[in-house]
Amino acid sequence: MKGALIGCGFFAQNQLHAWRDIDGVDIVALCDQNAERLGQSAGDFGIERTYADAADMFAAGGFDFVDIATTAPSHLPLVKMATDAGVHIICQKPFAQNLPDARAMVAAAHSANKTLMVHENFRWQSPIQAALKAVKSGAIGDPFFGRFSFRSGYDVFSGQPYLAEGARFIIEDLGIHILDIARAFLGDVSQISATTQRINPNIKGEDVATMLLTHHGATSVVDCSYATRRAPETFPQTLLEIDGTDGTLRLDAGYKLTISGAQTVVRDVSPPVLSWAQTPWHNIQESVLAIQQHFIDCIASGRTPRTSGADNLQTLALVEAAYLSAAEGRTVSPRAL
Repeated sequence: MKGALIGCGFFAQNQLHAWRDIDGVDIVALCDQNAERLGQSAGDFGIERTYADAADMFAAGGFDFVDIATTAPSHLPLVKMATDAGVHIICQKPFAQNLPDARAMVAAAHSANKTLMVHENFRWQSPIQAALKAVKSGAIGDPFFGRFSFRSGYDVFSGQPYLAEGARFIIEDLGIHILDIARAFLGDVSQISATTQRINPNIKGEDVATMLLTHHGATSVVDCSYATRRAPETFPQTLLEIDGTDGTLRLDAGYKLTISGAQTVVRDVSPPVLSWAQTPWHNIQESVLAIQQHFIDCIASGRTPRTSGADNLQTLALVEAAYLSAAEGRTVSPRAL
């Protein structure tokens, strides 16, 4: 299966490494408006075809899918180019700037009968998958409460300086992943209330968010912070605590999974460090490989990806509802958006 990648920035390097590790996949074309970045990635990964304009790349063709690793404002036109060209799509998050754009992308992929998946990779981290498998197996009975927490003081702005410039930050960039994890464990959300804060005076958006979610038969708290100084630093770990009718599951710092019920079981679920990965990023890098493998497997089998464009509409609605709740100081139903 041949693929093309648009956007050769900071995070796309992980995607290029992961594609190289997947059997039966070959990235044959790259596109980026930054000539230096494009040339560097092409040289590093031995890719001959390079383009400054995505329209030229699609016109040349010769690939089965495209990996869109750009920022949200470009996603709608790029997805439409891809569906017009008849190729499958894996798209970076945030999926879209707004829900109408996201719905238009889902509709375009549906009309073209092509797979559209969103690169929501946090739920694909192996520690999260181990916890999810335990909960879905009934190890703690029926879940009725969850806490999904990502708190850190790590400087994410040095590698991705654009994150400091947007009016929105932590919910849109990080919280979207944690909200997706909450949905994976406890199902869709009927209402959400949120508060936000900006602690770092050098950024424009919020760097702390606390959200209360109502699921069917369960409640959860999603809390995110890039203003939390802690020792040891836990970046980039997501910590979990889920109460069920028959026990409790915890995923603690250091990838320690504890399941307490009739008996207590403690497991080390540390993610593998891939040959091209670096700590502490290795859990995210490993999940990139997992989600891209899932994308390829779904195309081959005709299955719908777990983080399909259609499914991601629910997560994106939660993001919009959280911002509306924080702005207006009220509980919001994402279904009404």
